[in-house]
Amino acid sequence: MLLLEGEAFDNLLRSARQEAFHLEVQDIYSTPEETQPFRDFLNGVPAEDYSWLRGWLDLVAETTTRGVAVRRARVVTVPHTDYTRWLLEVSHQNAAAGEQIRYLSRHEMDPERLTVDDWWLFDRNSVAFTVFEPDGRWRGGALTTDPRIVAYCVRVRDLVWEAAVAHSEYLTLGAR
Repeated sequence: MLLLEGEAFDNLLRSARQEAFHLEVQDIYSTPEETQPFRDFLNGVPAEDYSWLRGWLDLVAETTTRGVAVRRARVVTVPHTDYTRWLLEVSHQNAAAGEQIRYLSRHEMDPERLTVDDWWLFDRNSVAFTVFEPDGRWRGGALTTDPRIVAYCVRVRDLVWEAAVAHSEYLTLGAR
């Protein structure tokens, strides 16, 4: 496996031809650019400035404009963590950039059918497992093209995506 960081990881999305799919299974993430916006959310300060997210939103828009689907499924614990509640609020920005996001309550999926790691699947031919620092910060993606691992992740993607609910629908349904 090869660890791709920063621009090298972003280039995976730039080189995708059909799809970039992200499975998230953690309930809390810790990235420095999110610290203040998340703190504001916890303190009841309405979000007005999403400049901290602009780089990602631009990359998603660039990718989807080329006709590549950018999809994300979040498997979340109910009741939601504060972080999940915040992501539910923030994700409308991702959707506006063209990213499709679905949510699946963890209790609705047999844990044996999930992975314990987050990962990105690119065009059904490579998987980048998300690598985190011990303090929870994102480090990059460990890339593999092993056909057995890719095939397994395709099966998990299909299972989760089918069971998950679109972000807008999940908001109206509330936690299930």
